[in-house]
Amino acid sequence: MPKIRHTPEAPTGRRPLAPGAGIDAHRHDTHQIVYACRGVLSVTTGSGIWVAPASRAIWIPAGTVHEHRARGDTDLRLVGLSDNPLGLGRPAVLAVGPLLRELIIAYTGDDGPAGGERERLSAVLLDQLRRAPEQPLHLPAARDPRLTAVCAALHRDPADGRSLAQLAVEAGTSERTLARLCRRELGMSFPQWRTQLRLHHALLLLADGLSVTAVAHRCGWASASAFIDVFRRAFGHTPGRAFTL
Repeated sequence: MPKIRHTPEAPTGRRPLAPGAGIDAHRHDTHQIVYACRGVLSVTTGSGIWVAPASRAIWIPAGTVHEHRARGDTDLRLVGLSDNPLGLGRPAVLAVGPLLRELIIAYTGDDGPAGGERERLSAVLLDQLRRAPEQPLHLPAARDPRLTAVCAALHRDPADGRSLAQLAVEAGTSERTLARLCRRELGMSFPQWRTQLRLHHALLLLADGLSVTAVAHRCGWASASAFIDVFRRAFGHTPGRAFTL
């Protein structure tokens, strides 16, 4: 098992990542906001995956073992925090509006503020983080081997359109059991989890430069318009604006 790197303080700064690059499993004793102002970033922990385009940031509480992975040419910004402005003890995805975006970029820039200016900018940044609404972009991980097998199959092929009953037969269990496991271990229904999975993969494929039509097909939507409708309801904008504010 790879050694988990420990850093007492979560770093603050900028870290460009090439497509597919990342930061291996580690933890720190303070909290952190991670934000990709270009590209798409995923954060994986023992309880699942969080994914965020440029309109979202990921909150990582102190002590959480996690790893980062970039999709597309990614400009990663890291903000280490000794305080917990959100009061959350678990990772979360936060909406990032234009003001919060500019604050993060200014605070983490190579020629970032110092002294009193840094303290004032930090105060405004913390205030904006407290106001940032949480977004449902968590893809929980299953623990039961039957549900784990089903989730793994759909990870391999998000366009797999088999019903829960059909998947249950392959997993050697019943539809009712799988539905119960979804609620207990994933915290949502099977259709809700599958939609989250497809949105997760859609963001990654969009970051790779695939067209909206190609992404819709690969992720299991019947049409590009159906994909755009689900994407807009989840993110508040169309797939074409996934990496801009």
